[in-house]
Amino acid sequence: MRALILGGTGAVGLATGAALAARGHEVLKGSRRAAAEPGSVQLDLTTAAGRDRMVDTASGCDVVINASGREDLELARALAVAGTPYVDTSAGTAYLDGLRHLPGSATRVVGAGIAPGVSTVLAAALDPQPGDEIDISVLLGTGEAHGPAAVAWTADLAGRSLHRAPEGEPIANYRERRRMDVDGRPRMHLRTDFPDHVLLDATGATIRTYLTLGSPLATAGLALVGAVPALRGILAAAPHWGDDRWRVAATNRRTSRMLEAAGFGQSRATGEFAALAAVRATEQPTLGAVTMADLFGADVLSEADCVTA
Repeated sequence: MRALILGGTGAVGLATGAALAARGHEVLKGSRRAAAEPGSVQLDLTTAAGRDRMVDTASGCDVVINASGREDLELARALAVAGTPYVDTSAGTAYLDGLRHLPGSATRVVGAGIAPGVSTVLAAALDPQPGDEIDISVLLGTGEAHGPAAVAWTADLAGRSLHRAPEGEPIANYRERRRMDVDGRPRMHLRTDFPDHVLLDATGATIRTYLTLGSPLATAGLALVGAVPALRGILAAAPHWGDDRWRVAATNRRTSRMLEAAGFGQSRATGEFAALAAVRATEQPTLGAVTMADLFGADVLSEADCVTA
């Protein structure tokens, strides 16, 4: 299999490429920087010429993985028209909602990573029924130096409401608080616009996702940004203290059943799950828009090297 990775020289792109190469697949890394090594191609997706070149390059590949953080429906639409399987690692709810409604039968994996991705698989594995309420806890350590796209995504949510909140009323990011257990201890979590309430809306369940950071102090800082969005600039300036742990847990309130997965290396985990999705997309190339839960059951978590618990 030959995969084109958009944002191939970024943290997630490099992790995706490493995971694919370890499984014996060929990787072509696309980035705005000039191709300076074998297996790289210059692709500036901010220009029409760059997007055209991307489509031409993709014609020689089996799958395209967007690890760039760039949310561009026209780019995805062009690949859908060309019939190229596509995997997107974005977590933007409104964007992924639009992505899954694009026409075309080529497999299009909507949200491959930790949240969505692992979170989607766990929530679906709880067998949610209409009327159920699913709570998803997402812990992200603050020791990992994320790329600018990830920082911008987190900051951009401040002052915004959830896209299509299941309550049917405006819910502001980082303002609703809920105490949820992590490793047997209660931790403050903040309601955040991760997209599983949209990606799994066909279940009829109400799905809410809450974020907690590696330290209570960092979470309190995020709550402050939620209350005063003008302070969002402190997120980019914050030092990377702590570790790079991640953990996702999903709980069905009706049954009290809880499923979780955890590991270290957030970019590594996102990259590995994107790689697994890419392989599956080439095996089943005409599924249309799908989530990770449409491609995998919870057993994929035991197969992934990045999952340690």
